[in-house]
Amino acid sequence: MNLDDPMTGDGCRAERLAEAHRDLLRAACAEDPDIWQIYYVSYAPEHFDASFDALLKRQWVPFALYDGCQFVGMSCFLNVDDGRQTLEIGSTFYRPAFRAIGFNRRAKDMMLRHAFDRGYRRVEFRVDRRNQRSQAAMKRLGAVREGVMRADRITWNGHVRDTVLFAILKDEWPL
Repeated sequence: MNLDDPMTGDGCRAERLAEAHRDLLRAACAEDPDIWQIYYVSYAPEHFDASFDALLKRQWVPFALYDGCQFVGMSCFLNVDDGRQTLEIGSTFYRPAFRAIGFNRRAKDMMLRHAFDRGYRRVEFRVDRRNQRSQAAMKRLGAVREGVMRADRITWNGHVRDTVLFAILKDEWPL
C-alpha cells in the first residue's frame, strides 16, 4: 500500500492530484480570492498556474478531494519522513460551500486513517497563526497544539509567518 493510493471515507474520497484536475482546482480556488492572504502559497487566479505547476513537481503527495461527486478542493501529505514515521497534512483548500459543514472532519479522518494504516505514527498540521478558523478545526479534530514557531517562514506576499504546530499520534486516534 502506497501513500499516494486513492482514499475513501465517510461520503468523501481523494485521488492523486494531476494535470486533469487543473481547471477544477483553478475554478475552486477563484471562489475565495481573499483567503490566499493567509496562505503560504497563493492559488489566486494570477498565481494559480505557477503554484499548481510547482505543486506537481514537489516531493509532496497532493490529492484532489471530493464530497460524493462534487469537487471540493485539495490537501497534501508533505514533509514525509519514513525514518521517523512522521508526515504532515497541509496545503489544504476547500471551496467555501464545503467549510463548516463537517467535510473537514470526514476528509481529515480519511487522510489520518490512510497515514496510520501505512505505518506512520505521527501526523502534524502547521497553521498560520492568523488562521483562527483552521486552528479551531484542528482542536475539534483532536489535534494537540504543541506550540508556535515564531517567524517560521516567509509567505508568497512577504509576510513573516508565525506557525502553530498541531499533531495527532497514532495511539491518540480515533477519538
